[in-house]
Amino acid sequence: MQDTAVKKSFLRGGEFLVKDTSAADIFIPEEMDEEQRMVRDMVRDFVSTEVLPQMDKIEKQEDNIASRLLEKMADLGLLGSHMPEAYGGMALDTNTNTIITETLGPAGSFTVSFAAHTGIGMLPILYFGTEAQKEKYLPGLINGELKAAYCLTEPGSGSDALAAKTRAELSTDGQHYILNGQKMWISNAGFADLFIVFAKIDGTHFTGFIVEKGADGLTLGAEELKLGIKGSSTRQVFFENVKVPAENLLGEKGKGHLIAFNALNTGRFKLCALTLGGAKDSVSNAVKYANERIQFKQAISGFGAIQHKLAEQVIRVFAAESAMYRVSELMELKKKELDETGASFGDAKLEAAEEYAIECALLKVAGSEALDFVVDETVQIHGGMGYSEEGTAARGYRDARINRIFEGTNEINRLLSVDMLLKRAMKGAIDIIGPAWEVQKELTTMPGYTPLEGPYAEEKKAIKDFKKIILMVAGAAAKLQMDGKVNLKEEQEVLMNVSNLMLDVYLAESLLLRVEKLKGMDTEMDQEIYDAILKVFVTDANARIQKQATDALVSFAEGDVLRTLLMGLKRFGKYMPANVKQERRKIAAKLIAANEYCF
Repeated sequence: MQDTAVKKSFLRGGEFLVKDTSAADIFIPEEMDEEQRMVRDMVRDFVSTEVLPQMDKIEKQEDNIASRLLEKMADLGLLGSHMPEAYGGMALDTNTNTIITETLGPAGSFTVSFAAHTGIGMLPILYFGTEAQKEKYLPGLINGELKAAYCLTEPGSGSDALAAKTRAELSTDGQHYILNGQKMWISNAGFADLFIVFAKIDGTHFTGFIVEKGADGLTLGAEELKLGIKGSSTRQVFFENVKVPAENLLGEKGKGHLIAFNALNTGRFKLCALTLGGAKDSVSNAVKYANERIQFKQAISGFGAIQHKLAEQVIRVFAAESAMYRVSELMELKKKELDETGASFGDAKLEAAEEYAIECALLKVAGSEALDFVVDETVQIHGGMGYSEEGTAARGYRDARINRIFEGTNEINRLLSVDMLLKRAMKGAIDIIGPAWEVQKELTTMPGYTPLEGPYAEEKKAIKDFKKIILMVAGAAAKLQMDGKVNLKEEQEVLMNVSNLMLDVYLAESLLLRVEKLKGMDTEMDQEIYDAILKVFVTDANARIQKQATDALVSFAEGDVLRTLLMGLKRFGKYMPANVKQERRKIAAKLIAANEYCF
């Protein structure tokens, strides 16, 4: 699969704030090799021939359709593309697995069944299972004989997963753990053969278990009536004196949080890929309708207001996709580095995802919110037809909403991204203090003038300045905390501001690197279209960053300190805005001519 003879350098997780990346060091989807294109085309064919024609059945959960489709995916090797060959997997590289996941995006609520099985259902066993557990369960999960579900959430523990009440008690003979409790919102519960269950041993030690279907005392609630993703099985799971063999304890006693949180890192990344695949499909749906719908004697795609919507859909998807493949490559490079040190297949994947947990949290937010924007505008472009269940716009709108809740709410992911960054800085894993201090010193000097030279010089400077704004805001807040004037743990609004700044910076830089790399490539798209996407995104990001940073600063600083910081904010926000109307029209024209997402 995709590889390069040139040794790439790569940053550690979170270092994007304080270090630069070269365009040569990232992967972009335009670089797919022949084998990756063949895999992508195979998945596209599966979606178009096996999934989309049966969408009505999927939505009604008829004929055990989701389970049967998973088995057909297994026949193609797609349930084990990310698994070791020793258990029947294909052990494909990270980028190829990202391509597979994104290409499945248009499969609607079936993607939930796929993601729950291949991600949070299988990965805990790969990451933390004993060799005996892997040999017993992974081959069946890979070949489709077994289907998996993941049981974490309870009525009283959602985002606060460690508040779980489900208990596990070791039997007097030491042969079994006795489970009692309930789980809710469990995807795949209706057809799962295997449940990854979290319970507290003796009510204290949060621990993972592998529980098989058919165990006495394991029962299911009725299928939940949901707003969207109606085709995914979602039930409560009840445990009443369920005997679980002692050898089915997963990982270490009391270390269930490591299983839960590490599985979620990969889950967040995969969710981003699925949402962006779905978003591209929704853009295609929107432009096709805009080209067909005649009002005032012309197609509505000819109106500026519609062109604005279409272009903005493209911009948000393209930017998030750029960041996603950047992280995909980082995880692949990290995995290869760990492989060279002798790490096992599972450990290498686990540590690579953990290394980029900050980026995965940001991507989850970026993908889910890009999709939400896109499906909303697709409904709007369709007008009354968008509100009708006769088409697909309404279903896409309903299905998209769960993604801001799945895999940790977007609020939790935003807070986590900042919390993880600060913890790494305190441990010395990332040097933020030094760069933050340099920014503070820069604020005390008169700004000089350095002529900008080279391609995308203005955008490169703008992104460097965006990073300075984050360091200025975070550094000022940290100093006030050290002085005892603010407690950041009680200032979630400020942390959300900082996270939004981080998200815009990561998307903007990833987009710049992709566009810069595309400049030296032979592509079917005119470079000016990529340049237009970049200019509009950076222009709008600059405005958002000014707003988020101002909101943060005025909430904890005052007097001369605040005035100095606000002056610094203006100093670092001088990107010359593009003519966004004209640039959006270029993007829309390309989309309208192609009559589908073509970027």
